[in-house]
Amino acid sequence: MSDAIDELRELGATATPAPAAMDAYLAKVHERAYTVVDRDVEEMKEARVSEDEIFEHTIAAAMAEGLRRLECAEAVIR
Repeated sequence: MSDAIDELRELGATATPAPAAMDAYLAKVHERAYTVVDRDVEEMKEARVSEDEIFEHTIAAAMAEGLRRLECAEAVIR
């Protein structure tokens, strides 16, 4: 499992930066993803962010947050 997690970390570290128009949205994904609604995505489209960019950066943000939480859990267990 460690190899797969290391691979995810590597992918996250090499991801292209998100457009500044996505900052508030991605903060929401990191802090409270359960509150993301269709309107949030529509706002990104209105800001001329492509659906591919929205998808890729959403996945990257969720993955990074998941890894961060995993690291916190591992620290508690040790």
